[in-house]
Amino acid sequence: MTIRSLIASSACAVLLSDISAPLMAQVDYENGRPWNERAKSGPDAKVPGWFYNLGITGIRAELVAKEPKVLVVKYVFPNTPASGLVQVNDRIIGADGKLFQHAHRDGYGMEVFGGDGPVSELADALESCQGKSGTGRLPLMVKRGGKTIAVELPVDKKYGSYSATFPADCPKSEKILKELLDYISKQQTAEGSFGDPVHNTFSALALLASGEKRHLPAVERCLRYLCKTIQVSEEDRKYGLMNWTYMSTAIVLSEYYLVTKEEWVLPELQKIHDLLNAGQYLDMSQIDPKAKKSHPDDLPKGPKDSHGGWGHNPGFEGYGPIAMITGQGALAYSLMQRCGIKIDRARLDAAYTFLKNGTGPNGYLWYGDKIGGGPDDWADMGRTGAAGIANFLSPYNDGEYRKQALMHSKVIGDHPQSFPDTHGSPTMGMGYAALAANIEPANFRKLMDANRWWFTMAQCTDETFYYQPNRDNAGYGSDARMSASSVVAFIFSIPKRSLVITGKVVPPAK
Repeated sequence: MTIRSLIASSACAVLLSDISAPLMAQVDYENGRPWNERAKSGPDAKVPGWFYNLGITGIRAELVAKEPKVLVVKYVFPNTPASGLVQVNDRIIGADGKLFQHAHRDGYGMEVFGGDGPVSELADALESCQGKSGTGRLPLMVKRGGKTIAVELPVDKKYGSYSATFPADCPKSEKILKELLDYISKQQTAEGSFGDPVHNTFSALALLASGEKRHLPAVERCLRYLCKTIQVSEEDRKYGLMNWTYMSTAIVLSEYYLVTKEEWVLPELQKIHDLLNAGQYLDMSQIDPKAKKSHPDDLPKGPKDSHGGWGHNPGFEGYGPIAMITGQGALAYSLMQRCGIKIDRARLDAAYTFLKNGTGPNGYLWYGDKIGGGPDDWADMGRTGAAGIANFLSPYNDGEYRKQALMHSKVIGDHPQSFPDTHGSPTMGMGYAALAANIEPANFRKLMDANRWWFTMAQCTDETFYYQPNRDNAGYGSDARMSASSVVAFIFSIPKRSLVITGKVVPPAK
């Protein structure tokens, strides 16, 4: 997926961002979404829709409103545990000798976030049979042709089950991480790219965070490719959605420098710094004339409206600066400062103020620099995560930044259900939410425990992870495996604390 299509999907979803609006089902049973969406190429091209992956069974299943305690089989991959044992249109009604107990709790909104019901119950059974006391065989209860039959899938115990502290001190997580790093490495193109900005960010960070020197050449190739992409025309800089590339490049490039101290990095960081300075919205003179016609209702009402933020493009264009990019911008500045790049504190403080203005009293960050709901409302946590890690790594010794970071971390820990279903690019949101949760170990633990079902069910039989159905189709298609695999690899590398964003202590430069 290109950066244009990624952001186009994000822009189309803006109208859904206010949680006070009517709840929007992630699984829309009226028009067929997401089940009727297809991957045109890649390993999922033969699957007739965007269905739930049922872990390493090899099954893809649909959730049906009229059968809320059932998983309807829509595809079975050849040469997998379910092949020859489970058929298309089978109804899975239970696992491990028990009927599914709860109806699907699946959708977009505070009341329906999460994978409760048959999806998580099957995940528990799948994990259990792979554990020390398990048999490596998954018993399923299946309805077929009006009859209920018992089926036992030979899923094996190759991976085992996740430890109570996963991904830390967890053999299964380590095994998966190694497989994912190998997969990611093989996806890199000759020019150095791993795909779109999400892949380039989290693939490179995961490889770098591994601490293995053998991965450094791949990270360098990716970064040199990304540095070339910022050398574009003025027209592209103005309307090419370049802020996403600038910020992701700055974040990865800074971490790379802090690991390697390679001098070629510093001039490239300075170039990106200058572009970010030029693109940050600080004055009403930066309002693009086109926005006055295309988005008249979104124009700033005064000099402090949207002040300090970044949007998709420099200045104020379209509907203006947004929290997700502004969080990444503040993080980029904070990391660049540690590399010795001089940062204007007034600019960074302006970005922090933008983020604070959009944060509710519970720590949840809304779409822009204004609170969009009640004091206890919350939704997807990607932008909250970006703001959390940016505040936590502020180069300034000011308790207010740490206070903001802990607020963001806490709300993620208190409401971990929306983790795999964030705005625009869910996988990007997962990465940043995990980083902010990791600020406080108890919040990271809550996040991982609440979403253990997702990590179990998203794992595929070919040593990849799968992009499960969610609110926004920004990543389902030929690159669905890469989107999920790169972010899971990064999240599983967090306990290594090899990077500043994952816990390595590198003091701000003087």
